[in-house]
Amino acid sequence: MPDRLIEAAREGARKGPPPVHLWNPPFCGDLDMRIARDGTWFYLGTPIGRKPLVRLFSSILKREGDRYYLVTPVEKVGITVEDAPFVAVDFTTEGTGPDQSLTFETQVEDRVTAGPDHRIRLVLASETGEPAPYVHVRRGLEALIDRKSFYRLVEIGTEHAGDFGVWSSGVFFPFMPAGELARLAM
Repeated sequence: MPDRLIEAAREGARKGPPPVHLWNPPFCGDLDMRIARDGTWFYLGTPIGRKPLVRLFSSILKREGDRYYLVTPVEKVGITVEDAPFVAVDFTTEGTGPDQSLTFETQVEDRVTAGPDHRIRLVLASETGEPAPYVHVRRGLEALIDRKSFYRLVEIGTEHAGDFGVWSSGVFFPFMPAGELARLAM
């Protein structure tokens, strides 16, 4: 495991969330690290089983364009992300209608409340039409909302201005035109 990255991440975590958005160190090459679509982190082809270590690495994750990096003040290494770096594994609701708030929790224990700064978006796979819902976590990093949570979102969804979707923090997040929902239910 890259010891320099681990130590730098630990040092940064002692002081609160690392300000990776302010760091622009030189690129030091790619690391054989991958985040699978299901949120599992791999190093050298082996799953990283220590959850605290995964949380630590997730705290120094940065996105630049379509690439993902682990960043410290002195180095930046590229990693592979299959879909989104995080998976939203659950959410809680508070309130109803436009006053409702949806707070998501990721597999690395980040918590975000959907709203103006943490938008929900839905992408339909071009080949299958299967929905892939995402919520913005931080600085361009998103979480894929897992299937059970998406089904729960659909259950609490509502129609607004001709679209079907959900409310959170005063923002309506459309999933699809309301007429499409009736077609899918057939």
